[in-house]
Amino acid sequence: MLSRIPVANAIMAPSVTVKIFFATLGTLLVSACTSSPPQPTFDYKSDYDFRGVNTIAFMPQSGTASGDSPRAFISDMVADRIDQGITNALQSKGLKVIDDTSKADALITWHLVANEKTDVRTYNTGPSTGVYYGGYRGYNRAAFYNCWNCNNTDVSVRQYTQGTFIVDIIDPELKRSVWRSTIESKLRGKEPSRDQADYDQAASRIMGGFPPY
Repeated sequence: MLSRIPVANAIMAPSVTVKIFFATLGTLLVSACTSSPPQPTFDYKSDYDFRGVNTIAFMPQSGTASGDSPRAFISDMVADRIDQGITNALQSKGLKVIDDTSKADALITWHLVANEKTDVRTYNTGPSTGVYYGGYRGYNRAAFYNCWNCNNTDVSVRQYTQGTFIVDIIDPELKRSVWRSTIESKLRGKEPSRDQADYDQAASRIMGGFPPY
């Protein structure tokens, strides 16, 4: 098991906590709010020689979170499962994950941004019970100025938490990210997953574009 550095200043969204997001990360990519799981997007430094990366170490500050509220708590148990899932994904690609950052060809770090959002939707509920000015084939002055009465409209306002999970591969000499995977989804509270296989599946999707050759 990889050793972890305690996270001191993480952030939590009030309605759905960062802890819940990490706990459901293993199923996030499999069962999302939409009919198909959210797909990660990848970006990388095109002139970087990724073939020289054979060993990778987690950065000490990996596993942090930020967002709208200042009261987050990241479960060490869940964070360890995420680390292990990413480790398994990298090892499946023939890469070696080590503890000593000074001896690693590249460093890896992950981060969550959880922000509160407002979803405003307008629904047309059909004809109103008021006066209907239809049926006249010619110019109907009343209908022209009262067309807003033809249908009823309802407005739905809903608060939700948008989660963005980011994984960066850092070159230790450049001290800059050379590869990034990003995935976004609405966060929903669920019973925490304790099955490492869930995290392995999620990490495999997140790390699917690494290395980019």
